Amino acid sequence: MSDSTTPATLQTLAEISLAGRVALVTGAARGLGRVMAFALCRAGADVVFLDMDGDEANVAAHAAAGQDGAGRALALAGDIRDLAACRAAVAQTVEAFGGLDILVNNAALGPTHIERAPATRSYLFHEADPQAWADVIAVNVTGTFFMAHCAAPVMAERGWGRIINITTSLATMQRGGNSPYGVTKAAIEAETLIWARDLASTGVTVNSLIPGGAADTDFVSARGRAAIAATGRVLLAPDVMIAPLLWLCSREADAVTGARYVGKLWNEALPPTEAARHALEPPVLRPADRD
Repeated sequence: MSDSTTPATLQTLAEISLAGRVALVTGAARGLGRVMAFALCRAGADVVFLDMDGDEANVAAHAAAGQDGAGRALALAGDIRDLAACRAAVAQTVEAFGGLDILVNNAALGPTHIERAPATRSYLFHEADPQAWADVIAVNVTGTFFMAHCAAPVMAERGWGRIINITTSLATMQRGGNSPYGVTKAAIEAETLIWARDLASTGVTVNSLIPGGAADTDFVSARGRAAIAATGRVLLAPDVMIAPLLWLCSREADAVTGARYVGKLWNEALPPTEAARHALEPPVLRPADRD
């Protein structure tokens, strides 16, 4: 297990050091994934930027490693729909950095994939391109499972680990015309709760993290931006993910598993553990008291 440490009681987020930790972020070439991978690297972790776009991942990794005090960064090209590619990504991470401590399951396909599909007539589920629908399920649900399936045994063997699943708001999961994206994120919430139980005795925690609204990235389509503007809402800065992500990766969150955190609710004026309490949201699915 890594010897990375964090003060017993954090007073500021700047006290969190992830030196000695190894992280893998999926969908890390751009958007939320890039922001989170940069933050982990800046905190001292060695970070693998995994993305289907290997060239962009390489650009991002090179820039991240150039930050003051940053850990090392490695770019890998891979499609998380392919189990062999997921196994290879974990194996290459271990080979390059000696282990794997943190997995951020961020890679996803969104509504734009349905919108651009040739057989889509509308966003209504019965008028969407069925193959595009299946593609979104394959990336968001199956790909998230493949990555966690490959990473968890490595973490469990080391006796410590973090699996952080990026999901979305309850409203987004239920909004009309928003399947299969909403469907996949509800599925990942279930995965989070189940995996947290499955790994309860291993030292590996599983939690979900959301921005708390649409983030200002290219993941949001022009149609989505127009809809958001029409309601008077504003897009969130992607940086809202950084503080809860770093706290979840710290030793102070060792006992936290099966939980759900909202980036926009994090108050950086508070000590991190108190800020985490304010950013904690009830799970989308009510945890069962017993099976």
